[in-house]
Amino acid sequence: MDLKPKRTEIIPLDEKGLDRAAKTLRRGGLVAFPTETVYGLGADATDDTATASIFAAKGRPQFNPLIVHFADADALRRHVEVTPLAQRLADRFWPGPVTLVLKRRPDSKLSRLVSAGLDTVAVRMPAHGGARDLLRLTDRPIAAPSANASGRLSPTEAAHVAASLDGRVDLILDGGPCRVGVESTVLDATGDAPILLRPGGLAVEAVEELTGKPVIHSLHDETAPKSPGMLLSHYAPGLPVRLDARTAAEGEAHLGFGPIAGTVSLSPDGTLLEAAANLFRLLHELDDPSRFTGIAVAPVPETGLGLAINDRLRRAAAR
Repeated sequence: MDLKPKRTEIIPLDEKGLDRAAKTLRRGGLVAFPTETVYGLGADATDDTATASIFAAKGRPQFNPLIVHFADADALRRHVEVTPLAQRLADRFWPGPVTLVLKRRPDSKLSRLVSAGLDTVAVRMPAHGGARDLLRLTDRPIAAPSANASGRLSPTEAAHVAASLDGRVDLILDGGPCRVGVESTVLDATGDAPILLRPGGLAVEAVEELTGKPVIHSLHDETAPKSPGMLLSHYAPGLPVRLDARTAAEGEAHLGFGPIAGTVSLSPDGTLLEAAANLFRLLHELDDPSRFTGIAVAPVPETGLGLAINDRLRRAAAR
């Protein structure tokens, strides 16, 4: 009798793989798929049971909302109330790495689980071609948090998903490494001014340039977060993380940046775009207790994408 645990199959993101993944989602299954930010763990957002299986697979607190992905604006408008601010942001930045929190329409068919009991929904339109093809083929909104065990490192490659969730999901679509490498920026767009709930792949400065208003920051909520990524301890490797480290202590791996060399470097020439794309991959690589006792991370500038990088690092270190 074979008592080995079920393994999750990794399949190429091609026409055949997309068709199989869409059928899996339509029948209530779980599919991990790439976006431009990180790999998402997708389920039919209109199916309560399918949506609940996301929380079970991730071990995710059910008060933590999910982002719902849409193929186009028409599909999105059937579920949320698009404010003038949201329309301006969508016109400029969608498809792309920004999520908008908007009021849920009373007639929306989305599972209440995606909102964690709130009257708002976090929504986005991904820029990744494969993700958009999957959304069109599935013909349903897809709820998709990052495809990792809750609170652990986000996945930017198919292998990262398998390492964290093997046996807990039905399929993993392998579309190669994610281009952006950190999660989407989340903005509350229910009012007249944007409120930053989570920094991410879209720089806050770009939002301020568009709106002509400073972005209000509201980044932590341990009791009833409005969006994913607001829990203080999040995105954590197994090893302890020490920040602003110009040198490593004995036994530590050193994650360098710019002129500060290390075991490996987020970006040897100090490019924030490169650092964001490398962040989770390198944390995965260094999270090896057989080699290291901890991870020391060099300082990263708190500007542009550095805001998102430092946010992830601070949450990784909060343990």
